[in-house]
Amino acid sequence: MPHWSVYTGRNEPHDGIDDLPAPPPWRAFDGGPALPPPHDGDDATAVSPDRVHRAKSYVATEESVRLVNAALCLRRPLLVTGPPGTGKSSLAYAVARELRLGPVLRWNITSRSSLADGLYQYDPLSRLYAAREERGGVEDHLRLGPLGTALLPYGRPRALLVDEIDKSDLDLPNDLLNVLEEGQYEIPELVRAARHSDDGAAEVLADGTDTPVAVRRGRVRCRAFPFVVLTSNGEREFPPAFLRRCVRLKLRRPGRDQLTHIVRAHLATPNGDADRLITRFLERASGGELATDQLLNALYLTGVAGLDVESRDDLAEQLMPYLSAAADGDGF
Repeated sequence: MPHWSVYTGRNEPHDGIDDLPAPPPWRAFDGGPALPPPHDGDDATAVSPDRVHRAKSYVATEESVRLVNAALCLRRPLLVTGPPGTGKSSLAYAVARELRLGPVLRWNITSRSSLADGLYQYDPLSRLYAAREERGGVEDHLRLGPLGTALLPYGRPRALLVDEIDKSDLDLPNDLLNVLEEGQYEIPELVRAARHSDDGAAEVLADGTDTPVAVRRGRVRCRAFPFVVLTSNGEREFPPAFLRRCVRLKLRRPGRDQLTHIVRAHLATPNGDADRLITRFLERASGGELATDQLLNALYLTGVAGLDVESRDDLAEQLMPYLSAAADGDGF
């Protein structure tokens, strides 16, 4: 593998991110001083047990490994498209776990999401009430969002998942362009407050933690560009300028071999129905969305002791209703 391929996809945590080559001259950032990683544990990818499990059991393809490394080396966002259930969001957790990038910062996009939501949240009403009582400063009423936290000057890149960006309004991708290109942003409330401060320093809370971080003069500039994963179900087109600044990965529906690897990764020793159910799954779902989660749920429950053949058939049809659309009467 090329010397810059620090991500292997083998789910074995390591410190290879420290060996990442210097960035291209046009993607070098100098924010500082460098902040330490928020957590050094192998499983510090999320507080949810589901996400930790998915990070450990994620099955990476050769193409995904290659393009993840390209995004890391070029310091560019990774735009991941594909049908639901193909592991778009799980990829971010798997990379963060293997490269020990700390907890994944997650920004779930809706039609109402704006750039400001991702950068920081400010509560002017609580600030007003506090000012009447002459207590606290503006920083006490401000918290960085997931994007704003990812761009702090960490010594190692943070992992940021911008989930389902195709659900955003038309302006958000373009609004993201400047921030992701420059790797920096301003907090106007802190910029104004800095005029009345000797050193212009303020301590604000970062996303997902109660530990304050220092922001000087209201300006944040990254040091290590974050590993940014933007997921899309392919439901819309993005502006050409936005696409040019992303490394693009298209995940396809898994075939038999990959499904078998996924099942084994999640259910170390799957029950004897696995091969038959995978076959039925591929045959009946070929015309629609492959809901891999439903396959795993069915295999797990059919492995529970005491279930007879009829019960296993009923479970499969309830958990994966498309199997019964062309049922041939022979169970799975």
